Amino acid sequence: MNKVRKTYVLKLYVAGNTANSVRALKTLKNILDQEFQGIYALKVIDVLKNPQLAEEDKILATPTLSKILPPPVRKIIGDLSDREKVLIGLDLLYEELIEEDYFGE
Repeated sequence: MNKVRKTYVLKLYVAGNTANSVRALKTLKNILDQEFQGIYALKVIDVLKNPQLAEEDKILATPTLSKILPPPVRKIIGDLSDREKVLIGLDLLYEELIEEDYFGE
């Protein structure tokens, strides 16, 4: 059975080159390379350089990862070091559990 793969559109809001921002980006790229393999678009937004974008998207803390697509929009705040929390926040871990239950994979 061919699975239809969704494309994920993500925004990572950071505040300059802080340790938390660098760690969040490194962790996120690792997760994306392992789990999403080319089915994502990531935009990194520095709120110090583009405060209007953070204001428009109601970002109150950094780093914040915002999943725009597929719906629903989800936000994960922090350095993204909890891999399971990130996968659940992106609806990836939940979908894998459901697929295993239904398709016996």
